[in-house]
Amino acid sequence: MQETKNQPVDQKPAVPPAPDEKRQRALRLLEAALYVAGRPLDLNELGSVLNTRSKKKTQKLIKVLMQEYSARNTALEILELKDERYVMQLKADYTPLVKKLVNRPLLSSGPLKTLSYIAYRQPVSQKRVIEVRGQHAYGHVKLLRDMGLIAAERSGRSMALRTTDYFADYFGLTHDIAAMKRELKRIFGEAMQE
Repeated sequence: MQETKNQPVDQKPAVPPAPDEKRQRALRLLEAALYVAGRPLDLNELGSVLNTRSKKKTQKLIKVLMQEYSARNTALEILELKDERYVMQLKADYTPLVKKLVNRPLLSSGPLKTLSYIAYRQPVSQKRVIEVRGQHAYGHVKLLRDMGLIAAERSGRSMALRTTDYFADYFGLTHDIAAMKRELKRIFGEAMQE
C-alpha cells in the first residue's frame, strides 16, 4: 500500500455524506433557524443558514419541513406568510392553555398601550399619540420602531405611525388595516368584559 504525504497508512479517505443525510441536515438547520428566530424569516435568511442563494432550493426544503410538521400533528406548526416568509409557532388551540407559563411579556404595559393605540388608530400622527399617551410615549415610539412593530413616515412636520407586517404576524392579525381594526375592536371588547 502506498502512503501519501497527508494521509496515514491506516486511515481511509473521508466519505462524503449521502444525499439523504445532507437533506436531513438541511431540514434540521431550517428547523433550528425558525425556532431560535422566534419571528418570520424570509427565503434569503433561511438560505443563508443553508449556505445557498437558491430561493428555489430553500423553498423546496422548507415545504418538506412544513409537511413533516403537519404529519407529526404536534403543538407546533410552520406557516407560510405573505412575501415568502415562514414562521414556526404554537398552534392557536394551545396558546390559551399555556400562556400562563410565559415568563415575560414582549412589552411592558406602557409601550403596549401605546402600540395598541397606534394599531387601532393607524395611520396616526406621532403628535396625536403624544397628546393622548403623554411625553413618555416618545420613548415608546422609539422602542416600538426599534423592535420593528411600527413604521413612521414623514407627514408634514410630524410623523405618521402605522403597524408593520411583523406586528401583524407576531400577534396573528391580518395585514389588511380595516380588517385588523375590526379584529382589534373585537379583542379589546372581549378584554374589557373580562
